Amino acid sequence: MKTTTILAIALGVGALSACNKTPQDAAADNIEANADNTADTLEANVDNSADAMKANADNTADAIKANADNTADAVRNGAADANTATH
Repeated sequence: MKTTTILAIALGVGALSACNKTPQDAAADNIEANADNTADTLEANVDNSADAMKANADNTADAIKANADNTADAVRNGAADANTATH
């Protein structure tokens, strides 16, 4: 019961302190909140773009390596076939 009362008082005090803001304070708080949200969104977008670029680079590198392995195998197999045909 005491916890509920303390919580209710704390919420009431918080609400009263919020009501005592001047319109200029509220506007300034909104400006700061909007700037923070914009910055957070920008950072998240950069992180997502960087992750996508890294994934694309990894995929391209894997494809290049696989192509090189396949080409090298084909050359080896062709050389083996040529050696078998002459012997």
